[in-house]
Amino acid sequence: MAINVLITSRSFGQVSDEPVKILRENNINYKFKEKHGLMEEKDFLEVIDEFDAIIIGADKINGNALNSSKRLKLICKHGTGVDNIDIDAARKNGIIVTNVPATNSNAVADFTFGLIIDLLRKISDNIISVRNGEWVKTIGVDIYGKTIGIIGFGEIGKRVAKRATGFDMNILAYDPYFIGSSNSFPYVKFVDMDSLLRSSDIVTVHVPLNQNTINLIDEDELNKMKKGAFLVNTSRGGIVNESALYEYLKKGHLAGAALDVLKVEPAQKNNPLLTLENVLITSHIASYSKEALNAVSMICAKNVVKFFSGQSPDFIVA
Repeated sequence: MAINVLITSRSFGQVSDEPVKILRENNINYKFKEKHGLMEEKDFLEVIDEFDAIIIGADKINGNALNSSKRLKLICKHGTGVDNIDIDAARKNGIIVTNVPATNSNAVADFTFGLIIDLLRKISDNIISVRNGEWVKTIGVDIYGKTIGIIGFGEIGKRVAKRATGFDMNILAYDPYFIGSSNSFPYVKFVDMDSLLRSSDIVTVHVPLNQNTINLIDEDELNKMKKGAFLVNTSRGGIVNESALYEYLKKGHLAGAALDVLKVEPAQKNNPLLTLENVLITSHIASYSKEALNAVSMICAKNVVKFFSGQSPDFIVA
């Protein structure tokens, strides 16, 4: 029987056709999702019995869909975070789940620093004002010499820290699950969460979304941050309590925030954060560099080929 793969990630093979060629040359049939937006439970239920594997983007696939599948054997996350996949249901149904960790780390770290520079120096604000016929001298804040607090010291957090050294920043990090030796990072001071929040001029978040990190940055954490500090989140929506963030930005406790991720995506018109001038919101594109996207697509394609040729795929999550 032919191997059929559903591809829900719109960015799969978008940079080059090499990932698609890999599938085609190995006689694997593939089909991109027809729905323009994210697939929902009912969409998966309608088609899931047609496919042996899914290369999934941000679409959420839950237990009902996985329990109803009679042939699905593999789910490859086109990215790192697997919070949109019901891992327990996958295990229960004998479905292998893989992801692509670290491959997009440099892209996300670059983007994080792009947001930091834009946020503190008000670059986007000035560009918009010039386009509107104004010639305003916006006054920003130096990044050089400031204290940056990195919550989550995985591959992305490490790369953010490395970039921060170029700005002679004081670098703090908090990660209770950090693996390795702090001696390998002499330019980083490892502290507890409380100390990081109270001492940092910029707090940047790089943790996965799970039961332990939902609302990790809530009212109490925002209150501990220095008055005039900045918050950046390029990890996952839901880690920062957006309602609390809005209040702390509106009353001026925080000077600004930059978010590449939101709890509900795409951004809803009634999201109050969109009304604040000291907030930058981008459309979950931190990992969207040509190099990173192509590398992630290639690994997903190769994992599908490996699995259905009897080999073990790389980066098995479950």
